[in-house]
Amino acid sequence: MNEILVRAKQRAIAQQLPYEGALTPQEAYQLLQSLPNAKLVDVRTRAELELVGRVPQAVHIEWASYPGMVANANFSNELTQQVSKDTPLIFMCRTGGRSHNAAVVAESLGFIQAYNMLEGFEGEANQLKQRTLINGWRHAGLPWVN
Repeated sequence: MNEILVRAKQRAIAQQLPYEGALTPQEAYQLLQSLPNAKLVDVRTRAELELVGRVPQAVHIEWASYPGMVANANFSNELTQQVSKDTPLIFMCRTGGRSHNAAVVAESLGFIQAYNMLEGFEGEANQLKQRTLINGWRHAGLPWVN
């Protein structure tokens, strides 16, 4: 586990990220298994959860809502109400962009163990902009449900 946190921190330093670190989906899963108080915070839209799938036991706080991807003005309040500031938080979205933004906000709110999960739930798109499971949580075969 310590190796995972070291690699996550090294990525944060290399990429000049303001939060604690960046994790691969496999590393995120390992941390969730080994740190009983860690939480996966899924920031995808409700529509994405319903259409694509969700991770069991994840906390869901929309970063933006569908349709229109309207920013969730209550994101900070919802986050501070649902999780403690000393809880290790791993943020996840579809590909890693919104979750990066959520980790930045969490760090600015005083969450000292905020991590972004690289690749997201669905992973990168191919050359045709299709989600074909190149990488991401689902591609790694990690637990999820419809």
